[in-house]
Amino acid sequence: MENKGFIKRKESIIMGFIDVIKERARADKKVIVLPESEDRRTYEAAAQIMKEEIADIVIVGTEAQVAEVGAGLDLTGIKVVDPATNPKTAEYIEKLVEQRRKKGMTAEQATEILMNNYLYYGVMMIKMGDADGMVAGACHSTADTLRPCLQILKTKPGTKLVSAFFLMVVPDCEYGANGTFIFADSGLEQNPDPEKLAAIAYSSAESFELLVQQPAKVAMLSHSTMGSAKHADVDKVVEATRIVKEAHPELMVDGEMQLDAAIVPSVGKSKAPNSPVAGEANVLVFPDLDAGNIGYKLVQRLAKAEAYGPVTQGIAKPVNDLSRGCSAEDIVGVVAITAVQAQAQ
Repeated sequence: MENKGFIKRKESIIMGFIDVIKERARADKKVIVLPESEDRRTYEAAAQIMKEEIADIVIVGTEAQVAEVGAGLDLTGIKVVDPATNPKTAEYIEKLVEQRRKKGMTAEQATEILMNNYLYYGVMMIKMGDADGMVAGACHSTADTLRPCLQILKTKPGTKLVSAFFLMVVPDCEYGANGTFIFADSGLEQNPDPEKLAAIAYSSAESFELLVQQPAKVAMLSHSTMGSAKHADVDKVVEATRIVKEAHPELMVDGEMQLDAAIVPSVGKSKAPNSPVAGEANVLVFPDLDAGNIGYKLVQRLAKAEAYGPVTQGIAKPVNDLSRGCSAEDIVGVVAITAVQAQAQ
């Protein structure tokens, strides 16, 4: 991708990655919906977000539920939206029927969904311009979290699919962008074909440049480097590399290559001497979800890396999924990332 005057800011070295993201979120505060009002972690995170002034928070739920589950926490400034009493609910119902009419959606069905499924309600708030993004998944599956997004918000213009990445911050690491990488797809797309893999590569490069504010250098990973092995799995990565290079000639991307050739300068120079990426990659595109998911967890556990994600990319508006084992602090970080994604809309 073209260099847009990226500057390695001093504070990004002194401060942690998420601290820089929070600072950026504060500079242009966005409205983020937290629809899981049944979970105590939602309120703990919301209270911290308001205290740090990271975003304006909307919780979807009843006043009684908020009072019960959020008891003892300072929820000052948080907006509570109850679908049963919100005057905009009628507009949301009408819009949902319009969106899903071809699938046979009736007003009765739309009412039932929006009154009882707060994830759908949160997505409708985004669709209608009443919120900028949503974070959920602490007590819902990835499928349940992303289904309303794909049905209502759909994919970002020019994007072929929705994928997910982890932003990895490895301590005391000279590789990547001072130890910062994107690993993709590490959370969603099971076994992408070459076209999907190419789309993941481009979306991940965009995400890296938005969040890390440095030029993306994308490595298409394999067990082979520049033809050193022959296998159908290698062919897939070779074809994906060709597709993304052809579609985005401005993007700094290369492959196929092994992980060491991608990030270690001496190995990259030896195994792929003519590559503009080898030895300097900061966006690592894995051939399938098994590799990506195992890879990020290995780095997280063995290298004691911070792992932020899964962060969703490719949806028309930012909606991010949480691990069901997440902490309130994890939610705070993902809300900050979502707010920065919303700033780029």
